[in-house]
Amino acid sequence: MQDDTDVISAEEHAREDRGSRPVLTPAVTPVVTPVVGRGREVELLVAALEAGAHVVLEGPPGTGKTTLLRSVAEEAELPFVFVEGNAELTPARLVGHFDPAQVLERGYTPATFVDGPLAEALRSGALLYVEEINRIPEETLNVLITVMSEGELHVPRLGRITAHEGFRLVAAMNPFDAVGTARISSAVYDRVCRIAMGYQTAGDETAVVALRGPEVDEQWRSQVVSLVRRTREHPDVHVGSSVRGAIDIVRITTALAARRGREITDWRTGLDAALVALSGRIRLAESGSRSAEDIVRELYTAEFGREPADDADDARDGGDASGGA
Repeated sequence: MQDDTDVISAEEHAREDRGSRPVLTPAVTPVVTPVVGRGREVELLVAALEAGAHVVLEGPPGTGKTTLLRSVAEEAELPFVFVEGNAELTPARLVGHFDPAQVLERGYTPATFVDGPLAEALRSGALLYVEEINRIPEETLNVLITVMSEGELHVPRLGRITAHEGFRLVAAMNPFDAVGTARISSAVYDRVCRIAMGYQTAGDETAVVALRGPEVDEQWRSQVVSLVRRTREHPDVHVGSSVRGAIDIVRITTALAARRGREITDWRTGLDAALVALSGRIRLAESGSRSAEDIVRELYTAEFGREPADDADDARDGGDASGGA
């Protein structure tokens, strides 16, 4: 029986012949969104990776966790493997599998094994990024625990895959989302370093919206960001909107204003865009009795003032296409 070293050696030779192995996502992509206002987190992540640590980035949605890691990988010219965490991520999908057709023809050999993202990252010394790690099944988490502890992966009928120098696991999770998630065990936390990522400052979020949205009036854009930040402080809202809500408000308002022949700062157009962009993003407190639309209207009025009389007259006369919002 072959030992582990022989198995992996055979796999290396077979890799040249097979030509069907999954290709890594390149670290350098055509367009990478710059990291805004995350200098401290970038420094901490780089230091942790240089020290050989595995890392979990923990924070609410829209705080730039994926952007942060992609930027670090691009800067260091590191290969990058992305894994979407969900309940369907089984150990076989993460590790890899033997191709059934090839097995029938050639048997269980290294040449018939198709690497999953974990095996590919181990062999190439890539950054393995697992998004929403608290959504993956416990049995899949156990595979990652072993890899982080031992620096190697044992695959039945294949042998041992040793982590190439440079391999690191970076995971992301939203600790505030309890739907479809599982509690991360102390065994995972004991093997990773944690970087907490909260919401950015108002100035940083405004810069993000300017970077990712269309060109608009600066003062109005700042007010949109302020509106979104208000959703995180309302007593009837359990989880407010991320900066993605502000980006969508700017984009939708721009499109609506063009369709209606209005200015970008039109009160009614902005409200309709805010209702579309925010009503599904905010999570209401269970004890509350109000609708998300009511709260968005309240916060919009608090930020932009009451509806101007001329806008109200136009709405009553059917002068816009608001759809009754």
